[in-house]
Amino acid sequence: MKKVFVIVGPTAVGKTSLSVEIANRYNAEIISGDSVQVYKGLDIGSAKIKPEEMKGVTHHLIGILEPNEPYDVSKFQTHARGLIKKIDKPLIVGGTGLYIKACLDDYDFSGEGRSLAFESMYDNYTNEALHDLLLTKDKEAAEKFHPNNRRRVLRALSLADDVKRSDRKNKDKPLYDYEIFYLTLPREILYKRINERVDEMIKEGLVQEVKTLKEKGYTFNIIGYREINEYLDGLYTLEEAILEIKKVTRRFAKRQETFFKNQMNAHIIYNDNKAFNKIIKEMDGYWK
Repeated sequence: MKKVFVIVGPTAVGKTSLSVEIANRYNAEIISGDSVQVYKGLDIGSAKIKPEEMKGVTHHLIGILEPNEPYDVSKFQTHARGLIKKIDKPLIVGGTGLYIKACLDDYDFSGEGRSLAFESMYDNYTNEALHDLLLTKDKEAAEKFHPNNRRRVLRALSLADDVKRSDRKNKDKPLYDYEIFYLTLPREILYKRINERVDEMIKEGLVQEVKTLKEKGYTFNIIGYREINEYLDGLYTLEEAILEIKKVTRRFAKRQETFFKNQMNAHIIYNDNKAFNKIIKEMDGYWK
């Protein structure tokens, strides 16, 4: 089996800088496991790595798509697996847990293309009503998704009369000899770093980035971009928008933590000044 090294963790935990150190040590190439950084122009709000921060390490799946190009987990799966096949030492780094797990394990996405026609049938359903319907058709799948995760609930509904999501085979069968390191921090420290990152994004020009995209006709239901668009539309003051970004980002980090701890068999590493050495020790002999 191909050896794949993986670094995951919640937003703002410090994956980027540590992964570059690891990649340089082993002459590895990084595959971004992020569902937003794949787009051009969504730089500040996605905390996209800057060229000078790459330190000569080759990065893949960053800024490869126009903002209007559709992208989903099945497309990431195809792209990432293709890269793994070509790269001698692939290092996946990111916070989009489902994308990464679907790449590493034998997930089957046949028949899972998004159908806007199907979704339009349920336009008048509330999130709660949709979730209740899914409970009657595929209870196990319904229990995995919050009612407000409308996209996932709709996707599971679309599969309920075909092969149920909960019945799909091999979804936890590894395709690679992979090692996963989950970076974590005490919650109060992580939340402080999230707040500081949002403040830095504002200083770097997040408002102008969102405004430029908006002028081109691009608006996104993505943390940071959504709230600044609402500020530009007069629904928030800038101060209110910033506070909202911080709040929803903290909630998102908590959901990431839950996914990675429950869905991935990972080495848990506190990202302090000893994290690099801890990972190197665990990896001894992994990549020769």
